[in-house]
Amino acid sequence: MVKEIERAGLPVVHVCTVTPISMTVGANRIVPAIAIPHPLGNPALDAAEEKKLRRGLVEKALKALTTEVSGQTIFE
Repeated sequence: MVKEIERAGLPVVHVCTVTPISMTVGANRIVPAIAIPHPLGNPALDAAEEKKLRRGLVEKALKALTTEVSGQTIFE
């Protein structure tokens, strides 16, 4: 689905925990997530630290969304 949305002219960021799968499905902008059971957070952190972690992931995804890429790129 990622490739089809991009073919329509809309940039897509694939936030995932297993980046090789994203590479296989053809995602161009890939942002690694935290862990399989909690891709966008870490319940072991206190609320303030988890909010900081989540905000960082969203900011990284937004940066990836606005970055021109010529092929598959993983945004570390």
